[in-house]
Amino acid sequence: MTGIQKVTGGLPPAFLRLWAASGVSGLGDGVYLAALPLLASSLTHDPFTLSLVAATALVPWLLFGLIGGALVDRWDRRRTMWTVDAGRAVLLAVPVVAAAFDVLSIPLLVGVAFLLGTGQLLFDTAAQAYIPELLSREPAGLRVANSRLQATTSAGEGFVGPPTGSVLFTIGRAVPFALDALSFALSAILIRTLPAGPKRAEASDKAKGGARGGIWAEARAGASYVFHHRVLLGLALRPAIGNIAFMAGEGVLVLFAHERLHISSSGYGLLLACEAVGGLAGSTFAGRIGERLGTGGALTATAAVEGLALLGFAVSPGAVPAGCCLAVLGAAMGATMVLGATVRQSIVPAELMGRVTAVTRLLAVSAAPLGALLGGFLASSYGLRAPFLVGSALLMAMTFVTASLTTNHRVEEALAAARPRPTAPEVTEDVEVTEAVEVTVAVTEAAAS
Repeated sequence: MTGIQKVTGGLPPAFLRLWAASGVSGLGDGVYLAALPLLASSLTHDPFTLSLVAATALVPWLLFGLIGGALVDRWDRRRTMWTVDAGRAVLLAVPVVAAAFDVLSIPLLVGVAFLLGTGQLLFDTAAQAYIPELLSREPAGLRVANSRLQATTSAGEGFVGPPTGSVLFTIGRAVPFALDALSFALSAILIRTLPAGPKRAEASDKAKGGARGGIWAEARAGASYVFHHRVLLGLALRPAIGNIAFMAGEGVLVLFAHERLHISSSGYGLLLACEAVGGLAGSTFAGRIGERLGTGGALTATAAVEGLALLGFAVSPGAVPAGCCLAVLGAAMGATMVLGATVRQSIVPAELMGRVTAVTRLLAVSAAPLGALLGGFLASSYGLRAPFLVGSALLMAMTFVTASLTTNHRVEEALAAARPRPTAPEVTEDVEVTEAVEVTVAVTEAAAS
């Protein structure tokens, strides 16, 4: 552990500060996710404009995803995280001040959302690369750490944050953004106290014996590494196909709930909470599932469960079975995110971690609008159940892809290849002693003759 004493559970004390920062930031994100559409709807009722504000935060991933990963691999990950969070805290002061002077506008919100999305790109990529540095890429510790981080993030963004944001918005429309700014500031302070990682003086190309290339060359090297590594390719395709399947139903979910499940507006929030509850449980017990089935077997099992759960939701006759299916779906997704991140962080070289994370996230983000368009077409052409049925078929097909690319055998091979080879100074010393003895004997024999 690079000289850092471990605490209970095999995690270093510094992880507790990272965990706290993640919890604070997750709470702020949940508040922001609820408050942003409320604030935008107070300025306009145009559906296209509202969707534009919501989608703007994803645009930086499409524009700068690969470059962002390459930059993170050049920079110190800890410094990147706390600097970005400090910048986001300052940025969120803009709508607060604008609200105080009554100069809020949709273009201002779009600009703020775009810059916050850019910050999220850099922060999330740096965080995924920093965690294995902090835990020395130890799979058992990474599994526990990712489970705790995912559970805390789900609780903040899914349970506490959104209702808190809604309540604070009724007090004052700038109040939720002030709280979110405070959460980023606290996160920056906590992360600033973490131990610094190794210097990013060399990129992967130089580590392999070549000179550092341009930023685009490094970005392409990261993408090539993912597409030529079977396990990493499987881990990258999983969220991409999943986003197509889930987003196909996301756009018509509220209509499906009202017209097919006969759920009221107040009950719709409870329906969404079922998935969040499942996600919290899945991320908590992901480690046990991985130990019981093996990581590859667990990833295959969760893919199958996701497909079956979405199928069950599509054919559910009422609210209760639909809520149970969403809870099971959330649990499988939560476990998948923990197990997939753990494998990725354990097998990817440190100098490539930022780029591999960015490529995986870029594929997932790019797939989301495709799923939304597919869902809209299916719902308008074949009915409200069609997007969920097709999404279930896609997830079941993904089960076979996962079973072939991320098997237990392949995962174990990748983990074994990533383990550092032990040095043998004793052997070297023995060889040197042997050579010295041989030279001494030769000299003695020559003198005697």
